[in-house]
Amino acid sequence: MIALLTGEIAQRQAEAIVIDVAGVGYRVQIPLSTFYALPEQGKIQLHIHTHVKEDAINLFGFLSAEEKDFFALLISVSGVGPKLAINILSHMAAAELASALVEGDITHLTSIPGIGKKSAERLVLELQDKAAAFTLSDLGNNTVPNTNTPAGSHEDAVSALINLGYKESLARKAVKNLKSPPGTALEEVLRRSLQLLRK
Repeated sequence: MIALLTGEIAQRQAEAIVIDVAGVGYRVQIPLSTFYALPEQGKIQLHIHTHVKEDAINLFGFLSAEEKDFFALLISVSGVGPKLAINILSHMAAAELASALVEGDITHLTSIPGIGKKSAERLVLELQDKAAAFTLSDLGNNTVPNTNTPAGSHEDAVSALINLGYKESLARKAVKNLKSPPGTALEEVLRRSLQLLRK
């Protein structure tokens, strides 16, 4: 089981990156919190959760061991698979999510695409006590974009928003309404689009 990867960024997209480790490329799915903080290129280290299915082995990467542990906590809940767990962590920082679970804030949890009232209630029921065990200061907030990255594409932003559970029409409308000039960093387009969609 792969638990940690250190290597060079070979490809970088909002939903996944490819890490070159001694000539072998590993595709790793990541939440937006990790994507925002990654450099455009260079050497990185990610904490890896290896998810094994009958027909596939999928890797999920996180900048901190705490966020990886929180991901494992989420997928332990019935009905929450890895894709939904990544989606949850893309919309809400781990510290914010832990706080919402501890406080039983159903309204805050249902603001995440793919999480209805029943799902939110189940998350609170199963994770409230476990979430309280996490030290919120250690979880931190990794949603601050890296502003030193080159320009991204509006189409990439739309694709990332669709992968996060938004309808294509809503995703395109949000990106279009930003009226961002050409050359605006993908991280900035995504961050501002999500702000519009959450209103």
